[in-house]
Amino acid sequence: MIPIQTHSAWRGTSDCRSCAVREVALFSNLTEEDFALIHAPIDDLAYRAHQVLFNEGDAAGGIFTLRSGMLKLSRITGDGRRRILRLLRPGDVVGLEALATGRYDSEAAALTDVTLCRIPTEVIHKLNLNSPRMHAGLLDKWQKALREADDWLASINFGTAQQRVCHFILKMRHTTDPAFVTLFSREDMGAMMDLKQETVSREISALVKTGALQPVDKLGRLYRILDESLLQPGSNL
Repeated sequence: MIPIQTHSAWRGTSDCRSCAVREVALFSNLTEEDFALIHAPIDDLAYRAHQVLFNEGDAAGGIFTLRSGMLKLSRITGDGRRRILRLLRPGDVVGLEALATGRYDSEAAALTDVTLCRIPTEVIHKLNLNSPRMHAGLLDKWQKALREADDWLASINFGTAQQRVCHFILKMRHTTDPAFVTLFSREDMGAMMDLKQETVSREISALVKTGALQPVDKLGRLYRILDESLLQPGSNL
């Protein structure tokens, strides 16, 4: 494979130098000298909502940084049910386990239209050998992912159905405008919270009736939070 120039690696297919999520993404602490070690382009990819990036157990050819949109990670349980483990947002890294095992340990699917950078695993291994910054960044990302997965499951899988839905809504607030929240299909939400689809629909309808939420679109995806106090623990709807 022909080595690429440093400036080409930065610009690449995914335009790393001007990427809006670069400061929170995997390559945030790399220098141009680090990129000089890369002998393969970083692919810029786009998936539509519901498309699958990779399946559980697939051989891994690369890891991904999410640039826009949202992904879900899910796994088949022992009784054959699909359980959503975690949601990923812009700046999150997908598939880090592949660096240790060579395979993905969950399914990654798009919840919305998404754009991603795909970094070949051989590129990561090469950087690991030559860049202490890369090694430290990988460990930080991995620990952060595990901690967030534990926090996520703890907050939305305990308590009453009402409490789970309220916790979920608060976690799904937009970072740019916390007054708005984007939800997903009631089936997906039920899989995240271990609730029936009908239960999720009933709880969201109750929040709308009590004035906690206001629907913004006709699809039941985008809501405005009117009264955050009604979503807090201990509120009586």
